[in-house]
Amino acid sequence: MTNPKLEVLTPQNSQLIIIDHQPQMAFGVQSIDRQALKNNVVGLAKAAKVFNIPTVITTVETESFSGHTYPEILDVFPGHQILERTSMNSWDDQKVRDALKANGRKKVIVAGLWTEVCNTTFALCAMLEGDYEIYMVADASGGTSKDAHDFAMQRMVQAGAVPVTWQQVLLEWQRDWAHRDTYEAVMKIVTEHSGAYGMGVDYAYTMVHKAAARNKGDNPVLAPVAAPVR
Repeated sequence: MTNPKLEVLTPQNSQLIIIDHQPQMAFGVQSIDRQALKNNVVGLAKAAKVFNIPTVITTVETESFSGHTYPEILDVFPGHQILERTSMNSWDDQKVRDALKANGRKKVIVAGLWTEVCNTTFALCAMLEGDYEIYMVADASGGTSKDAHDFAMQRMVQAGAVPVTWQQVLLEWQRDWAHRDTYEAVMKIVTEHSGAYGMGVDYAYTMVHKAAARNKGDNPVLAPVAAPVR
């Protein structure tokens, strides 16, 4: 019998669920820098949009506690339905189950807060009751402490979840730089969200290949003028 987890992620075999990326939930995150966390999940969301990945966005107690999903995520998916819940476990909400089923893909990529609660309970139930494969995006998720995040990741991996990172998912979807239909969009995500890798791309484009810089305005460069030395 073939192990389905040996299959790489493709735009045709996977879907994404974004769980509780809301301000109050982020306030409690201590396992990763919170700005890096937002950068990573927004990069992942943009990647999903580029590759037309079916995406579920679900929130918990928006008005009473958690606040709204980051605007940067919502701007990637204008008009997208937000599936509100009361349960910490997204699997407990029928709307979420129905949305996952309607997408018709067994590989479910998960980015959520908090790792040790909302991610873990959903992952375990989705694997047990829904027969889904879970790909947990470690750096687009966060826990209330490093231990909380790390041990939750270990628990999910022991149960069969596959740990991944957001950039790994992006590049697995792209797979081949010869796929020119998504190449430019992927490079845009890389330059905006991939840190040193993105800086390197900017350098290569402008200094090696002599492409125009990405900034939209015109910034004249004044030549050096030596000042008198006493």
